[in-house]
Amino acid sequence: MSTMLAARAYDAESALVVEEVPVPEPTSGEVIVKVESAGLAPGMMSLLTMGAFKQLPTILGHEMAGTVSDVGPDVPGFTGGERVRVHPQLTCGRCVYCRSDRENMCAQYAVIGHAAFSDGPLPLYERYHDGGLAEYVRVPFWLLDRLPANVSFDIGAKVHDLGNAVRILKECHLPQAATVVITAATGTMGTASVKFAKRFGIGRLILVGRSAERLRDVEKLAEADGIPVDSIAIENLPEGWEADSGLTRAIRCLVPQGADAVLDYAPAGPITAHAMASLATGGVLAHMGGNTVPVPIPPIAIMGNCWRFVGTKGNTRNDVVDVLKLLEIGAVNVDDLITHHFTLAETVTAIQEMQRRTKPMWMTIVHP
Repeated sequence: MSTMLAARAYDAESALVVEEVPVPEPTSGEVIVKVESAGLAPGMMSLLTMGAFKQLPTILGHEMAGTVSDVGPDVPGFTGGERVRVHPQLTCGRCVYCRSDRENMCAQYAVIGHAAFSDGPLPLYERYHDGGLAEYVRVPFWLLDRLPANVSFDIGAKVHDLGNAVRILKECHLPQAATVVITAATGTMGTASVKFAKRFGIGRLILVGRSAERLRDVEKLAEADGIPVDSIAIENLPEGWEADSGLTRAIRCLVPQGADAVLDYAPAGPITAHAMASLATGGVLAHMGGNTVPVPIPPIAIMGNCWRFVGTKGNTRNDVVDVLKLLEIGAVNVDDLITHHFTLAETVTAIQEMQRRTKPMWMTIVHP
């Protein structure tokens, strides 16, 4: 087969195009993976329109799992037919961050089929910017992780998001039995974080989201693990809550002493600032939502309350190794997070449905 179907972006403004493109061929150190499952992430299109995709045109899709289809020269340890997921994060592998389990901070950090987070030279991204919303993808062999036999391709494709949840939880350095607020709790990262709450010793969850009905479904995930949980629906807050700390008061009503931590996935608006003001003394807000709205909290409040504000993105290889081990031994089950499936030809429709948010879509899989 000389051509394959792929979802491509030509620029930051135009719609995606699902079209025939040449099948990639491997050179030294490269592997071709036949994609069985590719994940969709809500933030992908936002980053595209913001100009964060530095190589265009490109095939989108940074979450992918499948089987080894072809192996180039000088590839140790992998043979055709092996079940794998692709670790999509491209880094230099040599800097102080890459050598200390912080490769998500590397100056060459970029993501296959996704954005680049540096204006400097990105040699790997130039070669491997094409992603997994395609029938085949070409990757360097060292970015392959073998899938345990009990881990499906669908879950394998979403290990990246699961690793992100583990990363943000590690960054919080939580006390035992912590009370934790999760903003944007009904989305992909919110639900993934709930799944790991028990593993990180969380004692109570407070979920923040737009819809009371959708929050109830996420509450059930926490209850299944025996974690006490409350919810705050933005739609039920008084009119004008944005200007008078309405969310902060709502959280403080549930936990007067304040929350130990906030996992903040809010992509916009004042939720980040309101949630931070709800922290207990010594509390931490870890942000992974990409919110562009300034946080109007005076430094003296941060000083006086000994608060920490931590920004983090992506994950590390050790994070996803931890996730794969937990999945393999059955310590965490995330099968119920996969809510929607589409064919590759339906990719544009799938993205439109995610952007409209008319239905809850926790994790979405595209099948080439």
